[in-house]
Amino acid sequence: MNNERLMNVLLAPLVSEKTSRAGDLAGQYGFRVATDATKREIARAVELMFNVKVDGVQVLNVKGKNKRHGQRLGKRNDWRKAYVRLEAGHDIDFGGGA
Repeated sequence: MNNERLMNVLLAPLVSEKTSRAGDLAGQYGFRVATDATKREIARAVELMFNVKVDGVQVLNVKGKNKRHGQRLGKRNDWRKAYVRLEAGHDIDFGGGA
């Protein structure tokens, strides 16, 4: 795996009540990731971008919702999210100290 591929694996952090609670209690952080990313790629990408040690990765496929736009039916895209558990003593700060 080259660094260019690893830089494109993580798309965005997931910031919600559930992920912030998981970060505080269990040292887990949520990310929106590429749909073809593997657990090993996700772990290496987090280690590369945030200079932390990853303990484990859990991946979920989220199905897109069916929506109506007037009389037309549409479907949102499917996407993938990953919960990354860090080793003890490591932390990621998304807020930048705000």
